[in-house]
Amino acid sequence: MNRLRRPALPRLATMLVALAGATVGTAQAIEFRSLSEPAIMYDAPSEQGKRLFILRTGTPVEVVVTLDKWIKVREPGGSLNWVERRVLANRRTVLVTAERAAVRREAREESPLSFEAARNVVLELAEPPSLGWVKVRHADGQVGYIRAGDIWGL
Repeated sequence: MNRLRRPALPRLATMLVALAGATVGTAQAIEFRSLSEPAIMYDAPSEQGKRLFILRTGTPVEVVVTLDKWIKVREPGGSLNWVERRVLANRRTVLVTAERAAVRREAREESPLSFEAARNVVLELAEPPSLGWVKVRHADGQVGYIRAGDIWGL
């Protein structure tokens, strides 16, 4: 008597879905910090490393690797460099990447303009992003909502 075998494909699909669900929790969140003072970017985690350039106070950086008193970061231009841990603040900032970005009073395109920010202006992150908008605060105290696509540092 021949037994009918169930196709292996549904079992394989079930296993793949289960495996994918198990690995989702292991992904790490991206961590951004800002510079508390002007910071020298190095090519190695040492003061003997080559000094590449200086980033200004408030610039957001993405933390990539942490080694004792050195942090490897991705800066807004995209390069990976080392910086001393002591120059990183917990304060969150973002950098305007659009030529001119509209900052609105509410998180809607039709909302009145609060102010405009030019490329490379640093803004303080006032609230986490929501539905493509980010509440920010300018250094002069003005507050508003900017499109997430117009900034770097989230």
